Amino acid sequence: VQLQASGGGLVQAGGSLRLSCAASRFPSGFSFSSYSMGWFRQAPGKEREFVAAVIWSGTRRSYGDSVKGRFSISRDNAKDTVFLQMNNLKPEDTAVYYCAARFRFSFSIYDNEYDYWGQGTQVTVSS
Repeated sequence: VQLQASGGGLVQAGGSLRLSCAASRFPSGFSFSSYSMGWFRQAPGKEREFVAAVIWSGTRRSYGDSVKGRFSISRDNAKDTVFLQMNNLKPEDTAVYYCAARFRFSFSIYDNEYDYWGQGTQVTVSS
């Protein structure tokens, strides 16, 4: 499975960004809906942090404590894409954001339980 993240950039505090992650190259007999999806981030000098995850159907979601109420994860199985809408951004949200796919119907908040990773997209929030 190949994951291509996009949508990062430079934004002022209080602004918004929408990240996208397009998935492709699924194993024979499987599709995007065979995978739960997650977003993680990593700031310089820090460990990778769970941001959000969504199950295969899009009906259940989970968020990291630091982004609850500001970020929203969604997916479009017809377009093989997962999104992360980020509102009211803060300088501490500055990081490289990674999307990940897990070959399970349920999601996980642990990065070592994901099977595929995108290349990351930089988000920088200025104060």
